[in-house]
Amino acid sequence: MTPPGASAEGARRVALVTGGSGGIGRATAAALAADGHRVAVGYGGNRESAEKTAAELGGVAVHVDVTDPASVDAAFGEVEQALGPVEIVVNNAGINADGLLLRMGEEQWRSVVATNLDGAYRVSKRAASGMVRRRWGRIVNMGSVVGSTGAPGQANYAATKAGLIGLTRSLARELGSRGITVNLVAPGPIATAMIDAVGEDRRAEMTAAVPLGRMGAPEEVGAVVAFLCSEGAAYVTGAVVPVDGGLGMGH
Repeated sequence: MTPPGASAEGARRVALVTGGSGGIGRATAAALAADGHRVAVGYGGNRESAEKTAAELGGVAVHVDVTDPASVDAAFGEVEQALGPVEIVVNNAGINADGLLLRMGEEQWRSVVATNLDGAYRVSKRAASGMVRRRWGRIVNMGSVVGSTGAPGQANYAATKAGLIGLTRSLARELGSRGITVNLVAPGPIATAMIDAVGEDRRAEMTAAVPLGRMGAPEEVGAVVAFLCSEGAAYVTGAVVPVDGGLGMGH
């Protein structure tokens, strides 16, 4: 049986990956391109890396500041002109500004919320209007294991990732009748630049806490995102899918 809105052989869709120039974003863009989708690599600051990634994947690079509604709208317009209507969105843009609560300044809090949570709201809202008209769409939000477990020194980051769970499930209920699925992938420790920035002792502690005994690879996250964006995942929505080596089990 063919899922509603799909052809029997699947379809080439237009996908926008925010924060797509490195790490998990790059791996996700590559996985979507490998599935035949036309990929727009969204970037905030690293234009050169985004353009290189887009060129390798046969897609386009587009600047998008997810904290600015006008920038989000302009990015969608650019993608629509270059590739066509956006049918897949991966909200991967994110930052961290760690610090213990009693030392955390207002800007530390606001900047992380503005990017990680407010940004996903803006991008999803801009994408959803077109998806509703076409009665097909995939939205995947990039969460984190700490959205369920918490982490000392990451109250701001963990709060945004927990908030994304509520956003994901609310949108899944709102948009499901239009053939749009909304899911969240919750990575654990993944070998990226963000992890490299912490000390070696802390990395060892994180790895030791993972039942599989290792950090994940960005490609392992990208593969799960690509599945959730596929025709085969048409009956999966409102899910929180851990890619964490078992770290968050039970939460």
